[in-house]
Amino acid sequence: MTEKVFYQDSYQKTLGSEVVEVLDNGVILAATIFYPLGGGQPGDTGRLTINTRDYRVVDTRYADNRHNIVHILEDDDLSAIQVDDKVDMEIDWQRRHRLMRMHTSMHLVCSLISAQATGGAVGETESRLDFDLQGEVVDKEQLTTDLNALIDKAIPVTIGAITDAELDQKPELVRTMSVQPPRGHGTVRTITIENTDYQPCGGTHVRNTAEIGELVVTGLKNKGRQNKRISLALVEP
Repeated sequence: MTEKVFYQDSYQKTLGSEVVEVLDNGVILAATIFYPLGGGQPGDTGRLTINTRDYRVVDTRYADNRHNIVHILEDDDLSAIQVDDKVDMEIDWQRRHRLMRMHTSMHLVCSLISAQATGGAVGETESRLDFDLQGEVVDKEQLTTDLNALIDKAIPVTIGAITDAELDQKPELVRTMSVQPPRGHGTVRTITIENTDYQPCGGTHVRNTAEIGELVVTGLKNKGRQNKRISLALVEP
């Protein structure tokens, strides 16, 4: 199983590890700081250095078993890479940090809208969340004002965990219907925005809402009779 270092520290930019498997399109490492596609958040990109040669990581995905993580490489010929080779890795930090800022901002949106989220996607500079509003009215300008007020409060964001059994007792903590937290490991990772939002989440987040910077709600779009898509963007990516 790939050790998911990004779970403990989303700010770690470099790491040394070893190759445990070479695939046709990439490699699996013993440990990684690269976040794999999931929960609406894109996989990380960056660089691996193996035997003094640099390889471009163009995407990161879970393997079929959901335990290992595949670093998809731009190179077609990976014959020079062998199991147990030492690896130095570096993520594209500016891209990762933009995704962190956007992901935390989406949790802030959830704190301001009581309706169930039905889907979402984290983008580098613009993201979206869909809500089953059930008649709840959302004003674009007011939501922008409320979001930036939370950002300006510089609220701490912390990582925690909840047991599978506790989550079963509190299903309302799962705010997005299309993204269910992984169970079966005993505990589920959680993200807490102090006195503001608390929900299971495996994504990467900033440590404080002040890091997000100014946001703007760019659009409200009907996606069915009750569903409304809310789009938001970083003013300064």
